[in-house]
Amino acid sequence: MATETGRAGLAGIVALSLTLSGCGLFRAQDPAVALENQTPEQIYRQGEATLENGKPDDAAELFAEIERLYPYSVWAKRALIMQAFAYHRDRDYENSRATAQRYIDFYPAEEDAAYAQYLLALSYYDQIDEVGRDQGLTFQALQALRDVIEKYPDSEYASSAILKFDLAFDHLAAKEMEIGRYYLRGGHYIAAINRFRVVVEEFQTTTQTPEALHRLVEAYLSLGLTAEAQTAGAILAYNYRSTQWYDDTYTLLARRNLQAQAKGDSWLRQIYRQMIRGEWL
Repeated sequence: MATETGRAGLAGIVALSLTLSGCGLFRAQDPAVALENQTPEQIYRQGEATLENGKPDDAAELFAEIERLYPYSVWAKRALIMQAFAYHRDRDYENSRATAQRYIDFYPAEEDAAYAQYLLALSYYDQIDEVGRDQGLTFQALQALRDVIEKYPDSEYASSAILKFDLAFDHLAAKEMEIGRYYLRGGHYIAAINRFRVVVEEFQTTTQTPEALHRLVEAYLSLGLTAEAQTAGAILAYNYRSTQWYDDTYTLLARRNLQAQAKGDSWLRQIYRQMIRGEWL
């Protein structure tokens, strides 16, 4: 997944620093001058310039120095969120997470607490990669994104958090599908059905559901359980008729002179009834 740092929400975080440096209003302090002899604003501007020069790790250290030298100043507060931002830019997700959490702990009522929470979530989300990896980070990303959505619903980061939550949720469903397909190919039909059932019951809002239903048809037909296969096909026909997975299921059933219709009293029949009543799980 592509890395996204979002917008900092602080006046002058990136755009302003570029404008000011271009106008010559603020210039990086002479590096020969010890930080202890500089004002917090001077160190802050130096950190901004360092960040814009493509050295986020050095910028993070400069922002950290403001915290150390001027711990109770306004600049220390601004530097803390910028430190989290710089760590994230450097892909140092563990330190970005820790720094963002400190900002939330110290300044929970500040406007930028929403951005700190968003950065914390991104520090998990941006580490989600291929489906085959351990999904612990995905669960942590989901929880952190949920915190952004629930705690800061009116912030500018809520809509992005919702989108990423849906993508991470789909990622978990894709993991279940990967395992289910593996079992299906090996002829372990019951194990495969259990994985596809998880997708249908717990991840039904994801893009993985149509395929999960089709794979259930395949697995149930392989076991000779035609009623369950027909019911899975009926759910596909009811909700996903326009997909290729429904076309494949229709063909598969037709070869056995079967139709996509709800039959029997399995767990799939219960879901079918709920869907007809508009009470999708």
